[in-house]
Amino acid sequence: MTPDAALVAWALAALDGAGTDARWRGLREGGSPWLLELPGGGTAVLRVVPAAARERAVTEVAALEIAASHGLPVPRVLAADLDGAVLPGSLAVLTTTLPGSSRVTAPPPPARFRALGAMAAAIAAVPAPPVSAELPARERSISDVDFAALRRAAPSRPLLVAAEETLADLDPPERARVFVHGDLWQGNTLWDGPPAQGGTLTGVVDWDGAGSGAAGIDLGSLRCDAWMSAGREAAAAVLAGYEAAAGRPAEDVAYWDVVAALATPPTIDWFTDAIRDQGRTDLDQPTLLDRRDAFLRDALHRLG
Repeated sequence: MTPDAALVAWALAALDGAGTDARWRGLREGGSPWLLELPGGGTAVLRVVPAAARERAVTEVAALEIAASHGLPVPRVLAADLDGAVLPGSLAVLTTTLPGSSRVTAPPPPARFRALGAMAAAIAAVPAPPVSAELPARERSISDVDFAALRRAAPSRPLLVAAEETLADLDPPERARVFVHGDLWQGNTLWDGPPAQGGTLTGVVDWDGAGSGAAGIDLGSLRCDAWMSAGREAAAAVLAGYEAAAGRPAEDVAYWDVVAALATPPTIDWFTDAIRDQGRTDLDQPTLLDRRDAFLRDALHRLG
């Protein structure tokens, strides 16, 4: 399986590889994003999305430019068709590749979670971009999914109801806005080296949910993912790594933990598929649901 021929020709032309016999490999369930390998050894990544996802594609390009300008480990944009000129109905972004992989088959060691926390601090150190259509204000992770509507459509879960009611009674913390990734979890990071030893964090990808928001958005998202992946100690390691890199205590941690837990499906159904697709086949839906709920209970307790 390969991308459409028109997109193949466009990508190869951007790489000065027109006419070459390139190899393509789908990086997610056999499809986009695609890894392009040229006979001479050059590589690139081609992401193809439907035209209806134009806002997210525009955000991805704008966020990658900002992240790269501040020294964050992100792919460099080589070419972008954000209007469907190459293939009507589809948009495309071509980027450089980064070493490493997001796959891991067992709970990573604490060192990896500390490194994740440090990366969240590095992203938060970037000043907030001006709020715009390309980089909107963000109030939580995965902002294109209406998790509240999903909760209303599902059987009521008292813990989630309590969390919603708690946040409704609180004003969001007044803090300076920063640059946020908007979907920061292990599956959107790349690592080089043996996972059992932690490895080296080589990249952060999938910036189509980026924008301007509170630092706690990314920190809470990482902590929730870490707890679901490996338990309480992993979430604590993320916080420790963040605070060590930032040089100060993180603010409003319990509040943003609750926000992060509510930015998950009510029963963690499709999150389970995404996590297992990254290699964690040892985790099933009941385990992940129990851990998400334990994370949320702990956060609500700390909020009082």
